[in-house]
Amino acid sequence: MRFAAAIVALLPLLAAEMPVLTPKPGPEPRINGPRIYGVRPGKPFLYRIPATGVRPMKFEAAGLPASIKLDAATGILTGKAPAKPGMYKVTFHASNAHGKASREFRLTVGDTIALTPPMGWNHWYTHYDRVSDTLFREAADAMVASGMADYGYSYVSIDDCWMMKPGSKDTALSGEPRDSSGRIRPNLRFPDMPGLTAYIHAKGLKAGIYTGPGPLTCAQYTAAWQHEESDARTFAEWGFDLLKYDWCSYGRLVKPVTREDFTKPYALMGGLLKKQNRDIQLNLCQYGMGEVWKWGAEVGGQSWRTTGDLGLEKDTRLPGFYSIAFKNMVLSDYAGPGRWNDPDYILIGVIGNAHSQGVPPKQTTLTAWQQYSYMSLWSLMASPLFFSGDMARLDEFTLNVLCNAEVIDVNQDPLGKQARVVRKNDDELVMVKPLEDGSAAVGLFNLSEQPRRVAASFSDLNLTGKKRVRDLWRQKDTEPAAGEVAAEVERHGVVLYRLR
Repeated sequence: MRFAAAIVALLPLLAAEMPVLTPKPGPEPRINGPRIYGVRPGKPFLYRIPATGVRPMKFEAAGLPASIKLDAATGILTGKAPAKPGMYKVTFHASNAHGKASREFRLTVGDTIALTPPMGWNHWYTHYDRVSDTLFREAADAMVASGMADYGYSYVSIDDCWMMKPGSKDTALSGEPRDSSGRIRPNLRFPDMPGLTAYIHAKGLKAGIYTGPGPLTCAQYTAAWQHEESDARTFAEWGFDLLKYDWCSYGRLVKPVTREDFTKPYALMGGLLKKQNRDIQLNLCQYGMGEVWKWGAEVGGQSWRTTGDLGLEKDTRLPGFYSIAFKNMVLSDYAGPGRWNDPDYILIGVIGNAHSQGVPPKQTTLTAWQQYSYMSLWSLMASPLFFSGDMARLDEFTLNVLCNAEVIDVNQDPLGKQARVVRKNDDELVMVKPLEDGSAAVGLFNLSEQPRRVAASFSDLNLTGKKRVRDLWRQKDTEPAAGEVAAEVERHGVVLYRLR
């Protein structure tokens, strides 16, 4: 009884340490996600309208091209992109017993895809080599059941360890890596790749896969060296929508010196993917070598890692995600629609240990305010939003960080600008991101060890006049501001404002 009483007494303290700031969505519909979407002419089209609210819900789409059909009950759009390039203005409508909502959507048919940063889940930092067909089907189920899909998360991505592993004593991994025609073979934990992608697609979600240009992947599984054309064609035939292409063992073959040394393997795969009968986004995973942000788009990439692995980044006075962000945030000139700086995944919730991959996943040690800062940084930097925690063990706090529609709107803004750094020192960081409607998102970060007031002048933010101020994490308006914006910010915390 005393133990139970002590737990009850601690609950208010625990709630204060892990404050859930994001309000629960109402029962009425709210349409979320990007307002602009790119697809190449004539390519297969798949999109799930992200919408919160009580189900059943009825969806409609005014102005939809005839080649694309909408399932009114699920909000899933399927078909083919129009053959004629151009911008198609569509209006989504959603209704239920509690109300109605509408949202404009610009379908842009042309050569550029990934007009906003991709959003999804990748298995690596939780499951490592413990992956299977079943795990990814369950992750797709969880993306829908948890509500993540209702905010725009759409990719369910396989990382390393799905192939055969030369020299493995595990019978599930030790078969011939390729068939007689050179076609790559998945290991026995993945008996039906087309069936897996079809399962993911049926939920309106997309499927990602992984390999590298060298003979072996980072985990020593079979990679694409000298089979690039066959592998690109196979990934398309299997139905994948994204490829993470990891440098790894390629560095044993080539000691890069010139820019061409860095670009060659990615230009090869980028060109091959573009020839396939479906759009496959290319994520260049090569850790920022050769100033990849300057040429990643030229070789066919839609996003590129700008740093080393976040999961291996050492903590200093601040957790490692800050130092990764500090390296990525200075590259704002190189980001835009179809070309995104990627500082790696969002490692919160129940997460594995990149230094000891066999250790069972456990709850992150990041504080609540550090997690809000993490998501705010990635949203301001227009970074891909890929969660890499355990989808089977999502909790209310983690979902409140990942699924704030107004914060995600900053990340998915159609203007595609990465925030610029207004001020950074040992104690504070101020960033501003211009948005398409003329407003600005402003992040006030406290990097110090005590709560402090953080302020930014309108002149530093390139703003004038009086502005309405919206606290995005709490989703409520505050007092209007003129001349400066300021807030009391918790240790390692953030206040994220939208100024109109």
